[in-house]
Amino acid sequence: MIEAVGLTKRYGAKTAVDQLSFQVRPGHVTGFLGPNGSGKSTTMRMILGLDRPTAGSVTINGLPFRQLPNAQRHVGALLDAKAVHGGRRARRHLLSLAQLSGIPEKRVDEVLAVVGLQDVSGQRTKGFSLGMGQRLGIAAALLGDPQVLLFDEPVNGLDPEGILWVRTLMRRLAAEGRTVFVSSHLMSEMALTADHLIVIGRGRLLADMGTQEFIAHNSAGFARVRAADNDHGGRDALGEALTKAGGRVLQEPEGTLRVTGLDLPRISDLAHEAGVRLWELSPHRASLEEAYMRMTQADVEYTSTEDPRAELWEPQPLTVPAWEDELRAPEVPRGSFFAPPPPGAGGQPFLMPSDPGRLAGTDRNTTQDTREDTR
Repeated sequence: MIEAVGLTKRYGAKTAVDQLSFQVRPGHVTGFLGPNGSGKSTTMRMILGLDRPTAGSVTINGLPFRQLPNAQRHVGALLDAKAVHGGRRARRHLLSLAQLSGIPEKRVDEVLAVVGLQDVSGQRTKGFSLGMGQRLGIAAALLGDPQVLLFDEPVNGLDPEGILWVRTLMRRLAAEGRTVFVSSHLMSEMALTADHLIVIGRGRLLADMGTQEFIAHNSAGFARVRAADNDHGGRDALGEALTKAGGRVLQEPEGTLRVTGLDLPRISDLAHEAGVRLWELSPHRASLEEAYMRMTQADVEYTSTEDPRAELWEPQPLTVPAWEDELRAPEVPRGSFFAPPPPGAGGQPFLMPSDPGRLAGTDRNTTQDTREDTR
């Protein structure tokens, strides 16, 4: 088990990790999530004794990493797959690591087979692809058959088959009772792999809970409803009926409605009563990515927009217009033509006349004034 208590790391005036406290328990795959610059890598380095905390402590099975006897037998880690001398052959690299920890040579061949590199074990690592380098790093982490494993972006550079293999491996290791701590930016993959999530932002703990609990806590499911195309009147009528029935209705840019507070059978009944044909009525369950974005949007340190929420689209409330026939503008007589005047000073757009008659060019006063001006 990994346990952090008040873990803090400062670099001068900058606080990279701020009072982090959490536990990573055995028998589970625990995902470690956070925006870039949130302190994930720094936290992992402190767990492995590569950085000393400014305050607080972190232990592995009750001991700091530096006090573990023959640490490679207890802890395996993949932090940087590129941290391998390019002139070394894959098998020789693993053999050197094994000799440092008293691990038998046969174990090297076993882990090479596990990660699928036995056929290229004699090649120099400088010729390895990014995915092959990741597999070699995973092999090094498994070398001592440790009970605690840390992986930083383990699927980086892997093809779909490799990603599936890593997912299966992580879950198998956890099923064996090992402690598995995984950092990744692939939310879809983390949703399939992790049982538990630890989320940080700007060095502080944001969430420590089960994956499904995290999704449910930080997002809400809704029904997606779409009326027949070009049936704007039907959509407005349906929106009004749903709102009166106690639902909350939001409108997406293409006209689809998001409805919360009503179940699907009730929505279907209301559409039928309103005489609206539906082309879509489907439940939407929030994803881990949506829940993660909503939680961390205020803690993103590096963004491509001034507003960190600008790329997190939000639907707009549906405004149901109250049409009144008596306010309809009169028809424009044949032969007449209305063109709006150019923008005024400062590029301000023209203002539409409040009287519909002026818009149609039929206002008597306007006509009379115009005749006087032309005399």
